[in-house]
Amino acid sequence: MTEASAEYNFDGIVGPTHNFAGLSPGNVASTESEGSVSSPRAAALEGLGKMRALYDLGVPGGVLPPQPRPSLRTLRALGFHGTDAEIVTKAAAVEPLLLRKVSSASSMWAANAATVAPSSDTEDGKLHLVPANLTTMFHRAIEATTTRDVLKRIFSNADRFVVHEPLPGDAFSDEGAANHTRLETSKGRAHMLAWGRLAFGSGHGASPHGSSQGNAPAKYPARQTREASAAVARLLRLSENDCLFPQQDPNGIDGGAFHTDVLAVGHRHLLLAHELAFVDIESLERGLRARLGNELRIVMAKNAELPVADAVAAYPFNSQVVTLPSGALAIIAPKESEANPRARAFLERVVSEGHVEKVVYLDVRQSMKNGGGPACLRLRVSLSASEAKALGARVLFSPELEAILHDWIVRRYRDRLVPADLADPKLAVESFEAMDELTRILELGNVFDFQR
Repeated sequence: MTEASAEYNFDGIVGPTHNFAGLSPGNVASTESEGSVSSPRAAALEGLGKMRALYDLGVPGGVLPPQPRPSLRTLRALGFHGTDAEIVTKAAAVEPLLLRKVSSASSMWAANAATVAPSSDTEDGKLHLVPANLTTMFHRAIEATTTRDVLKRIFSNADRFVVHEPLPGDAFSDEGAANHTRLETSKGRAHMLAWGRLAFGSGHGASPHGSSQGNAPAKYPARQTREASAAVARLLRLSENDCLFPQQDPNGIDGGAFHTDVLAVGHRHLLLAHELAFVDIESLERGLRARLGNELRIVMAKNAELPVADAVAAYPFNSQVVTLPSGALAIIAPKESEANPRARAFLERVVSEGHVEKVVYLDVRQSMKNGGGPACLRLRVSLSASEAKALGARVLFSPELEAILHDWIVRRYRDRLVPADLADPKLAVESFEAMDELTRILELGNVFDFQR
């Protein structure tokens, strides 16, 4: 008999260097917030509050640590030398933009950490994780090896878990679970692994599981390649019959939907999507219904009902659809969706049509100003009770862990930060000391490079 499982939302803890440096072209909120004052402490506490809100709803969760920033390992690899303080000072003087990039707290968006397949879906019966290489953006690409190391510590039981290496190279540019959606009914399951561009040219052509290249976005970069999505599916040991590879709509990308989860979210039998989320969305719907049958529910927002500009500004799709203890579904959305009349009206329609029981609006404003809503902050991992017990670190959320993390954040984090503060070597010291303490709290061991 197959052991029952539950979906755990592993949230990324916001790091001590959280700032608004405007590093992500295509992420409208990130570029519009560039240079403004951030509050790392408020950001981390907002994230912690979101974790507690889901816990109080009866939704299990976990935490993923931030990464040490600034990344002195990266600066040393790029020719800076001396003490830690000298490296920060030199980089600030001659490469200030580089310093901003290696100081980014972007690992907080755990949806980009990896793509995950539950053990129930894989050919070998193990839970598989593929850390994302994030090669499109330099400040994110430097996360990949540390993400791998952290996941290997947490999912260390080789009898149950497999943590793969990140994919190699730009041709296999992989953005993680932000482009992955898993749906399931009593008839079957479907993994949608979306992509924005082809790496090897139009000769790749159409496939029975996805769209042909079509038009490319004109304004913003398409980050995920189809080749990466296909490789991830193979590494996850998924059946070809369970996989679809829809293309992100170039118009959606140019509208600011740099990842699928900006315009679509799915959970169990429910898919919420904007009509500009995917190319040939009618064909995708037919493919999903063929696999999942009549239990599948798709709620589509037309651009006339919810303009893509409103969807990108308010992030109603970058929400979490979760299962409550009663079995009913709920949506966890940002406060910005409540404040935006069109976004709120769409979510209210989802409730009124009986697809979900309620919408819970949460304040994650510090993350939203950098273009990350509730869904960006979490990595979904389906675990059975025995798999949860087999985790190799203290990362499952509980009120006890929350209290310890709250105290740690209040003691360790600055209340105010602007990008110019990244040139302060004291900030690096504070960050490393905080990360060192956190690894002890989470029982991760010496997982970071500065600890070795």
